[in-house]
Amino acid sequence: MEKRIANVSYWLGLLSSLIAMGMWGLSILGRLAQSVALVAHTRLYESFFKGAILFLLIAIATASYTYLRSEKTP
Repeated sequence: MEKRIANVSYWLGLLSSLIAMGMWGLSILGRLAQSVALVAHTRLYESFFKGAILFLLIAIATASYTYLRSEKTP
């Protein structure tokens, strides 16, 4: 179960970071600034960045827990 949590949270973190970077890149080009208010858009891609960090930290913590648990078991 721990390996599945680590795997899913890793891929969700990676997906969130790719979405956030894509939105940030489009914002730099001025594509999304026309259709979405600037403040709301900034908060939107920042929330994707924070979500990516959260999911990647969950993946690291779960993988570490699984590794340490397997080391203790004879």
